[in-house]
Amino acid sequence: MEVNGVEADGADLRLLARTSYAHFTSMQVRGGAVRGLDLHVERLDESARELFGRGLDAERVRSCLRHAVAGGPDAVSVRITVFARRMDAVSRGEAVEPEIAVAVGAPAEAETGPLRLRSVEYERDVPHVKHAGTFGLVHQRRQAALAGYDDALFTDRRGRISEASVWNVCFYDGDRVVWPEAAVLPGITMRLLRRGLEAKGVPCERREIRLGDLTPALSAFLTNSISPALPVASVDGMDLTVDPAATNLLLDCYETNPWQPV
Repeated sequence: MEVNGVEADGADLRLLARTSYAHFTSMQVRGGAVRGLDLHVERLDESARELFGRGLDAERVRSCLRHAVAGGPDAVSVRITVFARRMDAVSRGEAVEPEIAVAVGAPAEAETGPLRLRSVEYERDVPHVKHAGTFGLVHQRRQAALAGYDDALFTDRRGRISEASVWNVCFYDGDRVVWPEAAVLPGITMRLLRRGLEAKGVPCERREIRLGDLTPALSAFLTNSISPALPVASVDGMDLTVDPAATNLLLDCYETNPWQPV
């Protein structure tokens, strides 16, 4: 792990271990390049402005990322966390200079699924920010596993399907891809899929979806930076269509996005 382009020392690690007010983005780096790197950098800047009152220069982010992966393996996973040393100032509402921590680890391989989901009413705090407050997500995923499922599917207080524990979710009816109309994290992979769907001329829309709208004729997919199109086998025990052709369609759309050098 590096902080601001320098190997993290014990003080850095202790601070990061105590920090819950932070935001991050995760990515897979292959051959010194990332799909959707522009969106990752944009996300970090926008979230830093909201959480700390100051944005992040794109070249500063890229420089920290380049330094962290230089000389390493061809394939790695990277998490960039943005935090502040002066939490007293943050708590007073002052603008502070954000710090950049880059953690590099082993590459993650996409899951193949399909997964069985249990629905639960749950809404994340500040859902449009990928922040460090992930206790609730892990807890809901664990509760689903204890009940015999693979993961949790969230609905909001209005009964609308929103997202899953560490995933966005979409549905496919054989003609168009539908994303839930609800407060969700605008995931990088979700945005790349929407770019690819548009490029390939696949109809795509956003609308409210409730559990009662689900039918066995629908296909559903989970998507994140590791698995761009993971099929869903069922929701609350109701089987959905698992169609390899639909999976391949989404993967093809995702792969229209070029690898961008760090």
